[in-house]
Amino acid sequence: MVSVEVVRGDITAEDVDTIVNAANSSLRGGGGVDGAIHRAAGPRLAEAGAALAPCPPGEAVATPAFDLDPPIRHVIHTVGPVWKGGTRGEADLLASCYRRSLEVADELGARSVAFPAISTGIYGYPPDQAARIAVDTVLSTPTRVERVRLVAFDRPTFELLGEALRTRSS
Repeated sequence: MVSVEVVRGDITAEDVDTIVNAANSSLRGGGGVDGAIHRAAGPRLAEAGAALAPCPPGEAVATPAFDLDPPIRHVIHTVGPVWKGGTRGEADLLASCYRRSLEVADELGARSVAFPAISTGIYGYPPDQAARIAVDTVLSTPTRVERVRLVAFDRPTFELLGEALRTRSS
């Protein structure tokens, strides 16, 4: 069974072999976590992403990590849903982001993966609902990944992810 940890910090500095990027469908970089990962990985990440684009919401694809520091070897790009009130399949798409990312991680032979809070930034997904979906999906998806770190950029997200994990674990 996968071990899940909630941490606060910079996903590009995590001690994992694979990180997940909350990407846009062009896979060329953007703002927030996506922009931070692209800046840290260098311009070849955008070139590699463009060759795989477009990536539809709920799907995931992988590229090398390029200039990210070891032990990070791969970046899995997943496109989360834009929040439109919760009646257009957003929850299923968000769960698919986590599930498909773990499937791709298995294909890569990854043993440790760091996830950001997908879709909670500019895509507007309610952070409390997103935290529950992230934790539930990671814990219920069969995977050979041994360790998952849910990385929060800010304190409120850290607290929501922690509460979702405590609630699910009890």
